[in-house]
Amino acid sequence: MAFQLSDGTPIPVGSAFTIGEINYPANWLNLSTAEEKTAAGIVEVADPTVYDSKFYYSDGTAKALDDKNSVDGEGNLIKYADGSQHITYGVKTILKNREKDEAASRLASYDWYVVRKIEKGTEIPTKISTYRDAVRAACNTREAEIDACSDTAALITLYQATEKDGVITPNMTQYPIDPNMPSLA
Repeated sequence: MAFQLSDGTPIPVGSAFTIGEINYPANWLNLSTAEEKTAAGIVEVADPTVYDSKFYYSDGTAKALDDKNSVDGEGNLIKYADGSQHITYGVKTILKNREKDEAASRLASYDWYVVRKIEKGTEIPTKISTYRDAVRAACNTREAEIDACSDTAALITLYQATEKDGVITPNMTQYPIDPNMPSLA
């Protein structure tokens, strides 16, 4: 919670402050009672709502899900020098691009197997090939799950997990476990 004077002046929690001629120590707000705060002219106010910047602007307005043509302040389409249309990416495209980046990162540590096969003909171990295929499949599925969301609420739900009987299950398809990572079990 946040605190302020009745005139709206904020009072910093965890910092010393002065009201009139009275100096208060940094821990006073934590140690004082509600009655003491009221007597000093301090009111408790709700913390401002913080919105997930992945889906919302800071004022709580949902970001556009789909791409759109970029326009200037007068409503004119913005074009590149080559005449192609400038596009403003929507949340779905941004999230799908992040998935592509994640998949590429997971694949990169094993790219040397592919290079070795091309250069030397040495076969890629089955567990590595299977893992790489599973990463690509998971990425494709995750992108499809993102595309299937019809609104912001559905996207938020997709990125959350469901708890049932003490078991937490992600709502989104998970990437496979790296075969060379030690097991946590």
